[in-house]
Amino acid sequence: MTRKEAAVAVGSFGACLISVFMQMIDVTIVNTALPSITADLGASQSQQLWVVAGYSLAFACVLLTAARLGAILGRRRVFLWAAAAFTAASVWCGISSGAVELVCARIAQGVAGAGMAAQTIAIITASFRRDHQPSAFAIYGATAGFAGMLGPLLGGALITLNPLGLGWHAVFLLNLPLGVVSIGLAAKYLNIGPAPQRPPLDLRGSAIATAALFLLLFALSDSQQSGWHPMHVGCAAIALALAGLFVAYERATRRRGGTALVRLDLFADRGFAVGSVLVAVFFGLFTAFVFTVSILLQDVLRFSAFRTGIAMTPFAVGAGAGALWSPKLVNRFGIRVLAAGIVGFGCWVAVGVGYLYLTSGTVNLALVTVPVFLAGFGVGVFGIPLQPIMLAGLGDRDLDEASGLLPTVEQIGNSVGLAILSTLFFRAHTLAGSMTMLSVIALAAIGLGALTLTLPYRRVALGSTPWSRTATS
Repeated sequence: MTRKEAAVAVGSFGACLISVFMQMIDVTIVNTALPSITADLGASQSQQLWVVAGYSLAFACVLLTAARLGAILGRRRVFLWAAAAFTAASVWCGISSGAVELVCARIAQGVAGAGMAAQTIAIITASFRRDHQPSAFAIYGATAGFAGMLGPLLGGALITLNPLGLGWHAVFLLNLPLGVVSIGLAAKYLNIGPAPQRPPLDLRGSAIATAALFLLLFALSDSQQSGWHPMHVGCAAIALALAGLFVAYERATRRRGGTALVRLDLFADRGFAVGSVLVAVFFGLFTAFVFTVSILLQDVLRFSAFRTGIAMTPFAVGAGAGALWSPKLVNRFGIRVLAAGIVGFGCWVAVGVGYLYLTSGTVNLALVTVPVFLAGFGVGVFGIPLQPIMLAGLGDRDLDEASGLLPTVEQIGNSVGLAILSTLFFRAHTLAGSMTMLSVIALAAIGLGALTLTLPYRRVALGSTPWSRTATS
């Protein structure tokens, strides 16, 4: 690879990293700002819920179609349009003057975010040689994880510092300079056109998949406000029926020699199949954990937004440390490191529940710094190598096909996990409700560790930088 080719790869990769940073930070930064948003806009509990859930719901429903559009129209074109739309939607969120307007802006933000996210795996695959791709995916995953963990801290800092008197508006307007840089990098360096053989859009498959995802996530999210009613049960039942219809339709499309929207044969690879379950559950747990802790500290324990951010800082630092150490640990000890990391996270969360029970909710930040750090360390160790390992058995064409499927799995995990674990909690912001939520998260994390041991381990180059030696390669 020449220096010019290396610059193009790094520039394209930089655009992807900034985009995933914006996407993921917007999942968690809103949680810290939610009390301020509620007070300023007079948002009802239902509107509060949709400020959080509307983004993830729209994101998940659009991903598969956005991935196919990228193959048809070109990754560069779709990424640029989506990045511009995401930046504009972020500004719309930041200048919203009413709760309903903010919910609409968040939905638009989710749609645009999906357009960016659906292209990134294909962009990374095209930008780097096969032996450098695992490192690129690891860095990409680390950026996403770091952004999610940084969200509460950054949100607390912005609410407290109140730059230019913007208040909660700043948590959305932050994306304006980031979006401009991402668009600039992509416009200059990203040069990935349509696929050589452009697949059809498959409007019928897209409609079935979108309807199934929307009905399922709507039922799970809306039930948080008022509990399960016949409408929610009906939506969930129709969603499952549509999911079955989608699978049958995709198989029939493949038998006819057509191009399916989702390559179901990817799940024949045990690493991808098991990894998909791990990714979905992990993202669900992580989102639910950050949401629960944010609401616990602010609504139950009455921490300020800034103090909430300070309380979460050791977790973010621990996750960063875990991310740095995980490649070396995995290359030396294999898949057991991932299992140990997520089980360790679960155990330390359980210790936190015990601490809250014994102190009746009185929290000494200095005393809990080390346990919170170790919980974050476990998340970093588990989350960073997971994607490279699960994708290691796929060929280059398969990786391109996974470009929309893997982010969809992640977002389904985000939405379903948050909805299931917070159905009761969202309607009862109490210390007991918080401890119940955290206990469920701890048990699920420990169970996830057992499932991790079934993941086939293929040694991947997690320790090298993807653009290393590019000038002489």
